[in-house]
Amino acid sequence: MDGFKYIRFFSELDNNDVPLVGGKNASLGEMYRTLSGQGVTVPNGFATTAEAYRYMLDEAGAWEKLHEALDDLDPSNMEDLAKRGKRAREIVYGAGLPRDLADEILAAYRMLQDEYGEDLSLAVRSSATAEDLPTASFAGQQDTYLNIRGDESLLDACRRDFDSLFTDRAIHYRMNQGFDHFKVSLSIGVMKMVRSDLASAGVMFTLDTESGFRDVVFITAAYGLGENIVQGAVEPDEFYVHKPTFAQGHRTVLRRSLGKKALKMVYLEGETRHTTRNTSTPQAERERYCLDDDDVLQLADYALSIERHYKRPMDIEWAKDGLDGRLYIVQARPETVTSQRQVNLLETDFLDGKGEIIVTGHAVGERIASGRSRVITSAAHLGDFIPGEVLVADNTTPDWEPVMKTAAAIITNRGGRTCHAAIIARELGIPAVVGTGNATSAIPDGETVTVSCAEGDNGHIYRGEVPFHREQTDVGDIARPNTEIMINLGNPEIAFKTSLLPNDGVGLARMEFIITEYIKAHPLALLHPEKVTDASARETIQQLTLGAPDGETFFVQRLAEGIGTIAAAFWPKPVVVRLSDFKSNEYASLVGGAAFEPDEANPMIGFRGASRYAHPAYEEGFRLECRAMKRVREEMGLTNVILMLPFVRRVAEADSVLAKMAEFGLKRGENGLQIYAMCEIPNNVILIDQFAKRFDGFSIGSNDLTQLTLGVDRDSDIVAFDYDERDDGVKEMIRLAVEGCRRNGIHSGLCGQAPSDYPEMAEYLVELGIDSMSLNPDTVINTTRHVLDVEARLKSSGST
Repeated sequence: MDGFKYIRFFSELDNNDVPLVGGKNASLGEMYRTLSGQGVTVPNGFATTAEAYRYMLDEAGAWEKLHEALDDLDPSNMEDLAKRGKRAREIVYGAGLPRDLADEILAAYRMLQDEYGEDLSLAVRSSATAEDLPTASFAGQQDTYLNIRGDESLLDACRRDFDSLFTDRAIHYRMNQGFDHFKVSLSIGVMKMVRSDLASAGVMFTLDTESGFRDVVFITAAYGLGENIVQGAVEPDEFYVHKPTFAQGHRTVLRRSLGKKALKMVYLEGETRHTTRNTSTPQAERERYCLDDDDVLQLADYALSIERHYKRPMDIEWAKDGLDGRLYIVQARPETVTSQRQVNLLETDFLDGKGEIIVTGHAVGERIASGRSRVITSAAHLGDFIPGEVLVADNTTPDWEPVMKTAAAIITNRGGRTCHAAIIARELGIPAVVGTGNATSAIPDGETVTVSCAEGDNGHIYRGEVPFHREQTDVGDIARPNTEIMINLGNPEIAFKTSLLPNDGVGLARMEFIITEYIKAHPLALLHPEKVTDASARETIQQLTLGAPDGETFFVQRLAEGIGTIAAAFWPKPVVVRLSDFKSNEYASLVGGAAFEPDEANPMIGFRGASRYAHPAYEEGFRLECRAMKRVREEMGLTNVILMLPFVRRVAEADSVLAKMAEFGLKRGENGLQIYAMCEIPNNVILIDQFAKRFDGFSIGSNDLTQLTLGVDRDSDIVAFDYDERDDGVKEMIRLAVEGCRRNGIHSGLCGQAPSDYPEMAEYLVELGIDSMSLNPDTVINTTRHVLDVEARLKSSGST
């Protein structure tokens, strides 16, 4: 604006102004100037220039004193660092603000009041000229002051912001990164305060922070000011939105997870400067999400606009104003950790043993580490930490970073996957388990533990040293064979990571895992809790369905989000979803299941698979499964989902179930819906020409086909020696099935264990000309290479 020497309003700034106002303020200006017109709401504000910082120190003659305080500092000497940092801050704060600079700040404040009203409160934030660069994250190194009102409070907050360039953590970080203290300046951003203390705030990323999967927006949210999420003081709600289908107009949340949100950071009443406190979140608020779906989708829209503009994955802070109800973007910077991983180099940790689990929390980092635990209850005891130990704490702050950099792993009681501990652990490439609830009391100080983040969303801390190994695979040079190599997968938690393997989709997505782990209750028990006679089971159902209007909605949403996550991870490749294939004893073990299941002598060949679906005893449950799959395909837009019926004994049974599916909104051929059947009963092979008229493909289940061909229960120790998928009779069944599919022009695949366990079976399938084989993730690379060799050999010999 005209007349200002040391001030630039956001409307005057863009990304080229990092040397002038630092990365944070330049980014805010860039977004305010270019994205506000595209619907992204950014609070207006202004920034002091780097020249203002230098002018302040020039006028006070402070440079020589700062050199005396900081020259020859040894950053590893924490006591000396604290003493020199304190002296440096005193020098900068004591410099005061030159009168002309103070006058400009207050004049700009008046202009913001003209826009937003005299009652405007301010956020005063730091923006170092070397922070938030595309290749390094300096977030959290300087201070922020919130809810500032009045001239004196604003000027004092600016002086404190200037001196925060020399916090202990900022000094240490700059020295580690090779930045000269005296070539870094500080710009202050002054902007409208978003009153998230009256609503909610959080952080979002335009990729999955654990796997690096780029087709999702990942959003975290908690009540009150967002500082609690960054500090790891709360376990937030989490949401995912799938970018490709969102862009096609499907406005649905892909997946959500309810956080505890035990604390809420608010302002102290009557204060005119930065004073906050944490209050206990009311139980009713903890038990519901702090954002509704419309808010989540609005944030995803913002995130995609920002990512498109910057042309790179972004780390974004947002806040919801409790006064005007609007969602604001308050910061955005390039994501600098996960997005910089080497895409073609896949590193995977595997546990080689088992142990006693002490505590469980949110996994960060997909790594495993062992070491002696060191419980640190406050920053005053950080000097007790020995490099190579496992840091165990309630939560961490930027002041802890010098010690965190030397830890083998990090464990915290509090926090979610975007908290400070999680961010630093990813940056360091070490495992962290956050939000455990009780790590500092449950893990004995000084005891060896193993921290595993390689088992999905849940991280486990095992007692003792559990052996593990790391595999490194270059997947960039693996060609695609003619035989499709698909993946067996049931766990949505590892779907994003698994999708990075070279693959042609998912050949078997098991519904059972999602029902067992995420729903836990029998579908009929959720529909009819009044029929559950066990009081404990009824109480569990009530707890499971908190926040949902009813048990049916809970089941449909959870199942849809679990399957949807797998389908989104592999989009647009096909994902073959097998409808539930629990046996009656397995259904009975679900919460409330005993009230609805028969007691069978031989569940393996009893009331399972397709026989349940149109049967009056389970038809209502099947309707819920169909509702969930209809939601995945139509509301979520994940039309790459192919449905598959298990254990279809007879042709008439197939007709009955297909009619029931159509009744429930899943008609073969509509909206491109394909329906496969498992080929796992000898009758499927014998009558394959008749079955082929009713289905779009067969997936051979070699496990059950072997049992029923040989008449062997593979779970029986006495006769297990007779179970062999390589038996000539089983191989002949497979051959007839593949030829029958080819003869009828439908897809043939195999999703059993055989090709994963036996290379010769994979070779046999290639020789038969099967369309696809679906493998366990850990065998995909080796089997793919083996199949390529077999295909090359067959081609050179002239075989087909």
